[in-house]
Parts: sequence; C-alpha cells; structure tokens
Amino acid sequence: MTKAEIDRLGERLRAGESVEDLALLGEYREGFNASFETVVERLRSRLAIEVSGRPAKSTPAILAKLRRASTRLSQIQDIAGCRVIVRGLEEQDQVCAQIQKLFDVSLYDRREKASHGYRAVHLVVRNLGLPVEIQVRTRMQHEWAAFSEKMADSFGVALKYGGGRDDVRSELLGLSDEFGKIDQLIAHGEEHAQSVRELFGMVYDRTEKLSYLLRSQP
Repeated sequence: MTKAEIDRLGERLRAGESVEDLALLGEYREGFNASFETVVERLRSRLAIEVSGRPAKSTPAILAKLRRASTRLSQIQDIAGCRVIVRGLEEQDQVCAQIQKLFDVSLYDRREKASHGYRAVHLVVRNLGLPVEIQVRTRMQHEWAAFSEKMADSFGVALKYGGGRDDVRSELLGLSDEFGKIDQLIAHGEEHAQSVRELFGMVYDRTEKLSYLLRSQP
C-alpha cells in the first residue's frame, strides 16, 4: 500500500471496522516483521545486548491508538518495537549512543520531562522503509512502567494518559518521581546510599497503597 492508502485505511478504521479493512491492517502489520527482525538481530550481534519485543502491535492496540489520538496510521512509530533494559542512567546513555552509531534514528528522551510518569529513552529506526521503536529503560523505569500497566489493566487505560482515578494517578506519579530520584542518586555514587534506602522505603509505602487499591477494586 502507498502512504496515502495506509492513511485512508486508518481513517476508515478510526470510524469503524469492516472485515476487509481489518484484513488490510493485518497485512500492514505483517509487513513490519522483516524490519523488526533486522533491527533486533543487529542489536544482538553488534552490541551484544539482550533485547525483547514484538514485531507488531496488536490490532486492538492500533485501533485504540487511532481513536485516542489524531495520529495517521502511517505516522504510528511503535507498531514494531523492542526493549532494552539497563542497570542505570549511565549505561542508558552509553547504549543510546551506541544505537545512534549503529542506525540513523530519531531520539525521544522522556527522562527529565516524564510523560504522565513514564520515563525512558525511545529511538525510532527507519528500516526497510518502516519505523521500528527501540525503548531503552533503566530497571527503575521498567519497574514503574510494568506497575503502571498493571494498574491501567484494572483502573482503565486513561491512567497512562493523565486520566483515570485521581488517587491512583497521584500515587503512580509520586512513585515515578521516587524511582527517578533513585536512578539519579545511584548514578552519583555510594555517598547517597542512605538517601536511596529512604526513597525505597517511600516506594514501598506507595506500592503497598496501590496494591491495596488494586485489591479493593470491584
């Protein structure tokens, strides 16, 4: 399909679903397989790093994104995506620099200004004419993202985009700030060990509160 045909397909899917258009979307998704596999193979063989991911975002996830935002189907950059988890901020910077040498990328740094609590660095590679997103997260960033997904499953996907229950969203944002401070303190060395321990205590309190809200969810 041409770019114009892909975008027209996205507009039709935004308005409703037909068997024919879902089949076309399936073909479009499958087209990302080769691009994804090439990117992942180069990351593993050239950088010797562990990579996880999926060659194509699920059909329901693509439909939800089309209907949540005004993005054109051809402009969705994370249909194919993989993830690298690193120990901390210093290694995150190093891995991102290595990826930039390996590919021509667009880089999106969501660390200083978190996206509704989400922190990571995303690098979008255009390979074989299609985008493949590489997420590089620290362990702290990944823990928060995984916990956020768990809460969104129970309290609604709007939590990931600034909506949802005020109490749950407030606790998640506070948890994100504390994980971010832990990453920063670890990067600055052993002299901050006591502060890190104190922050982990605060993290424990917040996760306990969120777990309680989760258990009490009807």
